Amino acid sequence: MASVTPASFVKEVLPPVLTSSSPPPSLFDGTTRLYVAYRCPYAQRTWIARNYKGLQDKIKLVAIDLGDRPAWYKEKVYPDNKVPSLEHNNEVKGESLDLVKYIDTHFEGPSLLPDDPVKQEFAEELLAYTDSFVKAVYSSLKGEDVVAETIAAFDKLEEYLSKFEDGPFFLGQDFSMVDIAYAPFIERFQIFLSDLKNYDLTNGRPKLTSWIEELIKNEAYTATKQDPQELLYHAKKRWGVA
Repeated sequence: MASVTPASFVKEVLPPVLTSSSPPPSLFDGTTRLYVAYRCPYAQRTWIARNYKGLQDKIKLVAIDLGDRPAWYKEKVYPDNKVPSLEHNNEVKGESLDLVKYIDTHFEGPSLLPDDPVKQEFAEELLAYTDSFVKAVYSSLKGEDVVAETIAAFDKLEEYLSKFEDGPFFLGQDFSMVDIAYAPFIERFQIFLSDLKNYDLTNGRPKLTSWIEELIKNEAYTATKQDPQELLYHAKKRWGVA
């Protein structure tokens, strides 16, 4: 498969965050809506996928304040009361990786998986590892030191990034749903580990370094990035760190 060119990136003015006092949009009126919280890494996955496929005009963003959620979101949109969720064809679906796959298969735009069956199989392995990876890193953020489990998790990513030599991404030359799955978490972990633990996750990991360098050139991703200091502030508040 030739290297995919992302859809022409459309810069947009982000909608305001809806709180408990905000009225609902005109629900189930045929508009496709992606419900997100701007600071949520899981929602960010689906937001990146939407952007990369050039669907800013086809999928409307609706931002929810997770600290002050509108009652109508749980009652009328998504009973699980979390983000992301996607309102499409009079149905609402959830779970970030499921939604990335759904957006890829149900909407036009560049594919988020290469045609190569070997790469597709490897993609499933990497997607299955995401939860274990996140858990391994959080074990250090909540403790005193960077534990061996965290170091091993980043070493595993370096190994994964070394499998294909035809490009800097997890599946080689093509930006894919695998990169989307990891990007929001590595964005946060790089900030948190550097500030809280004085740990540079790129040190001694040239593949991961190159991956991050390529990622920040991608407008579909950079449009979703949050202010690092704001992310850090809320993380410290959540964990009770001074």
